[in-house]
Amino acid sequence: MKLDAPIKAGEVALVGAGPGDACLLTLAAAKLIGDCDVIVYDALVSEDVLNMAAVGSDLIEAGKRGGRPSAKQHDICETLIDLAKAGKRVVRLKGGDPFVFGRGGEEMRALAAATIRFRVIPGITAGVAAPAMAGIPVTDRSVNATLAFLTGHEASEKSRMDWKALTQAFPVLVFYMGAKNLPQIANRLLEAGLAQQTSLAIIHAATLDDENTIISTLEKAARGEITAHSPSIVIIGDVVNERISWKD
Repeated sequence: MKLDAPIKAGEVALVGAGPGDACLLTLAAAKLIGDCDVIVYDALVSEDVLNMAAVGSDLIEAGKRGGRPSAKQHDICETLIDLAKAGKRVVRLKGGDPFVFGRGGEEMRALAAATIRFRVIPGITAGVAAPAMAGIPVTDRSVNATLAFLTGHEASEKSRMDWKALTQAFPVLVFYMGAKNLPQIANRLLEAGLAQQTSLAIIHAATLDDENTIISTLEKAARGEITAHSPSIVIIGDVVNERISWKD
């Protein structure tokens, strides 16, 4: 099956919208967004991307944002199934990549269990795109041979992560959804053995007009001296010191 083949009636395409700028959509994503009956989209999908929807297509918001009223995942899955059973050609549009902290796996399993035809269109994930836009390589052979992608939600007391093992195994850490819990993340990492002066970068709204990058240290983040706004990617490690501000 060609990934950019027209969506069939009763089919769902799980499409990655990338980090925000419509120019960073894959060719398949752009084609399917412009040729479907309905788009069920997340809060992180930009206006530029939504503006590519076909005239007359329905746009259904199904955003999930921490601390704000949002759709339940079960309800989103049921919406996709109901639309497909009604014969609609459906694009499920998710920021970044559907399978990188995007709950795409849950939606794929729900569609499969309901015997709904579906396809997956990967997208550029923000954990790679945001540092690149800030001029920070997520890997640099002079710094790291490994890196870890993590969710900032795991900084709570009920964290499932072994923070000490994490810092010992991975010299570069990339946190999705890290703005809200930044002080807790920084304190966890300091307690796990990272130095206070370990470099840290916060990239807000990567690829969009209000993109902003803050360079700081774990010590300042732990003290709450940094104001981080969602959505942001937080990258920690010596690769931050290799930054080249190419946009300047």
